[in-house]
Amino acid sequence: MFSNPRTVMVCGFLSIAITPASTSFAQQVETNPVRVLVDRLDLESYKSTLKGLTQFGDRRQGTTRNRDSLDWIEQQLIAAGCNNVERITYIYDPEPRPPRAATPRTTSTQGLKTSTGGTVGRNGSGPGGSSIFGYRAPTGVNRDLNAQPDERIRLFNTEEPVNGERQEVYCTKIGSTRPDEMYIIGAHMDGHGVNEAVNDNGSGTALVIELARVFNASDVQTERSIRFALWNNEETGLNGSRAYVEQRQRLQGIESPAGSGNYPEPKWLGMIQHDMMLWDHGAPRADGTVSRNQRSEADVNIEFQSSSDLADESMRLAFVFKAAADTYNSDYPATVGPHMTNTDSTSFMNIVPSISLRENERGAHTGAGWNPTWHTPLDVWTTFTDEDFRLGLNAAQTTLSAVAKLAGATVDQSKR
Repeated sequence: MFSNPRTVMVCGFLSIAITPASTSFAQQVETNPVRVLVDRLDLESYKSTLKGLTQFGDRRQGTTRNRDSLDWIEQQLIAAGCNNVERITYIYDPEPRPPRAATPRTTSTQGLKTSTGGTVGRNGSGPGGSSIFGYRAPTGVNRDLNAQPDERIRLFNTEEPVNGERQEVYCTKIGSTRPDEMYIIGAHMDGHGVNEAVNDNGSGTALVIELARVFNASDVQTERSIRFALWNNEETGLNGSRAYVEQRQRLQGIESPAGSGNYPEPKWLGMIQHDMMLWDHGAPRADGTVSRNQRSEADVNIEFQSSSDLADESMRLAFVFKAAADTYNSDYPATVGPHMTNTDSTSFMNIVPSISLRENERGAHTGAGWNPTWHTPLDVWTTFTDEDFRLGLNAAQTTLSAVAKLAGATVDQSKR
């Protein structure tokens, strides 16, 4: 039992206050700003934001639907309380790609078959190809408009992309005492596959917007700044996040104008990416199908990249997030994995501690066909249930609670 408050350091990142034993649990909850903020996350609000994104189809980069969705996201950030929304502009002008041959695929949500052609096999090299990791199924990107059975969704996605100017949007919660330092909370807003891009990556986009809403409430202050960034062109090779790094890295920590107390690009303390937050239904069966139900062992996977220049620092950051999830997640736990790849945190990982939150490991699970909605016509609203959406909400709880502690969030009781 502790007779006096004291502070414990966790992984060099985080201070946790331990209250006196005489303080009642109800009083601790009432005065704990992290608990207050986490309780402001709401499943229906998260779903409503995510549902709003579906009106723009798959939001494929280089199309009108992508630009319209960017305008909509900007308005959502403003409505969430962001009064400093900005955009990054860059040019995407790759060489033309050869046409991709149409691939037969199953679109029925009854079977949820992962196969996009080819055969289902064992994921391993043991006797008979056996492995403890189960079966794996081929994956790929659907380019066939007619593979989408819903005519309404086909019409959304008819326009093909063209090269040229691209934009992405961000806003910032300015720190009260350390405005020159910040954490970046990100997700990519583009998708593809002739669908509604609900999981990949409406789920991450809606999460970032919901966190912007909570942190920008009038009664919330943070000691350090927090940036809410929605990247474009992730699906073409992380082009949007790379453009951000190229344009903004050298501006870190520079006061502009000098003596103003304004820092257009605060020093990066950590980058937290969110990419595909809804689906953890288990491995493919022998026939290539995947369960319709979220598995009881579902979790939020917090990934760092073990081969990055800052692997140790990123690992410590990942475990700070796991510790927060252990305390504040309502339904699903979090695990830590070392295989962060193929998402926008990769653009930052050799510069600043960087992690990615996902529904499962990108390399070991998603890449092995565990998710039949990935880049397929199945990534539509009707595929998912509240169990799936709640996994996304728990990812939001993980990031909100961790960043609230790291950034020094407080809630003004007099304004509640």
